[in-house]
Amino acid sequence: MSWISLKTTSTRWEAELMQQILAAHQIPTRIIDLGIASYMGTGSPAALQVRSQDRWTALLLLSPLEEEQAPEEDT
Repeated sequence: MSWISLKTTSTRWEAELMQQILAAHQIPTRIIDLGIASYMGTGSPAALQVRSQDRWTALLLLSPLEEEQAPEEDT
């Protein structure tokens, strides 16, 4: 089983939030700490990893929603 880094974040809580979203869809994940933060009190950088076969599903679930375009008005 190979794991790939899907996203890197500057704070661990962001990675944990994405992990919860993917866990709700039964996608296994793991979080890798990337070291000590260069700034104080805001957490540490982390990487969210998923299995390679879940990559595209996870990217789709974590992608921002597309906003519906309003129809053009005739003037």
